[in-house]
Amino acid sequence: MSTFGVTLKKVVDDSYQIEIGFSLEEKLVADLREGLVGKIKKFAVITDSNVKELYADKIAWLLGREGYFVQVFSFPAGEKSKTRETKALIEDQMLTSEYRRDCCIIAVGGGVVTDLAGFIAGTYGRGVPFINYATSLLAAADASVGGKTAVDTPLATNLIGLFNQPKKVYIDIATWKTLPEREVSSGLAETIKHACMADRDFFCYLKEHMTEILAIDREACEHIAEKNCQIKYHVVEKDERETGLREILNLGHTVGRAVETVSDYRLLHGEAVSIGMMAQMQLSKKLGYMTEEEIFEVRELLRSAGLPVEIPEYIDREVLVKKLYTDKKVKNGTLRFVVQKGIGEIAEFEDGVFATPVAEETAREIIFNM
Repeated sequence: MSTFGVTLKKVVDDSYQIEIGFSLEEKLVADLREGLVGKIKKFAVITDSNVKELYADKIAWLLGREGYFVQVFSFPAGEKSKTRETKALIEDQMLTSEYRRDCCIIAVGGGVVTDLAGFIAGTYGRGVPFINYATSLLAAADASVGGKTAVDTPLATNLIGLFNQPKKVYIDIATWKTLPEREVSSGLAETIKHACMADRDFFCYLKEHMTEILAIDREACEHIAEKNCQIKYHVVEKDERETGLREILNLGHTVGRAVETVSDYRLLHGEAVSIGMMAQMQLSKKLGYMTEEEIFEVRELLRSAGLPVEIPEYIDREVLVKKLYTDKKVKNGTLRFVVQKGIGEIAEFEDGVFATPVAEETAREIIFNM
C-alpha cells in the first residue's frame, strides 16, 4: 500500500467593483469592450419574465450591436422559479444554443435572478464568469455583496448553492422607478435590517428620509445603496464563507425564511424578513438586549416603509415552528438565533459567536404571541 500526496495550494483574488448609478446599460457594454471579462465574445443574459422586456432585451441589443454573440434566457418571475428545475432548464437551453466554457453570464434582475444565475455560472462548464446587473432595491441591499448563490427546495430556501463572486455588480437605481410599491417596500426590509444590526445613525437617516426613499429620490436612494454595500462588505470581508461573523446578516431570517416558505411565497422576501425582525426583537427583549421602546422604534420604521409586522392569520403557527428547523444555523437539532443589542448592534455571546441556542418552547411562545 502507498500514499500519494496531492498539494494544491492557491491564492485567489475574488475582488470586484460595485458601480452605483442611473441607467448603467451603456457603462456595462463599455466595460466589456475594455476587457472586464477578457476576450469573451459570447454572453448569456439570464433574467425573468418581468425584467426581460424592461431591461434585459435592451442590454442584449446593445451587446449585439457591439458584435457579441448574445442570447436572452428568461423564466417566470417570482421566488417559486428559484429551483433546481429552473436551473436545469436554463442550462439545457444554453447547451442547446452551443454555450460552452468560453461564455459569460449576465444576470439582469432582482435577487431571484442573481441567486439563480450566479449558481448556474458556478457549475456551468465547471465555472464561467458572471456579472450582476441589479434591478431591484432588494438585490441592491442583499444580493450585490457576498457571493451567495442558491436555489430553494420544497423543504426550505437557499439550502442548495455555493459561494461564487461576480466580476462586477451594477446597481441601476433608475430601474427602481419601475418597481411596484410593494417591491420597493420589500427591498427596504434588508436595508432596515442592516441599520438595526450595524449603524444607529443610518437607522435615524431612514426614519428621517423614508418619504424620499419611497419616492425614489435620487440622492436618498444613492445614499442607501452605498450604505447597504458598505455595511454588508465590512461583514463579508471578515467572514466570506459564513463561519462566524457573517451569521449576523441572518438577523430576522430564522423566522423570516420560515414564514416566507410556509406562506407558499404569498409574502415577498422582505415582507417575511420584516415579520422575522419582529420575532427576533421579542427574543432580544426576553434575553435582556432590547427595551420595549427600542422595539417600538423599529416597528414604526418597518410600518413607515409599508412592511408587515405581524404573522398573517392564514399561516399555521405550529407548522411555522417546525419549519424553523430547516434554518441553516440549526446545529445538532437545536434552534439558533441572531439577536439585536439595542439598535445598531448585534449581541456577541462568546468570542466570535453571534447566534445563541433557543429552546423550541421559547420560539413557540414568541410565534404564538405575535
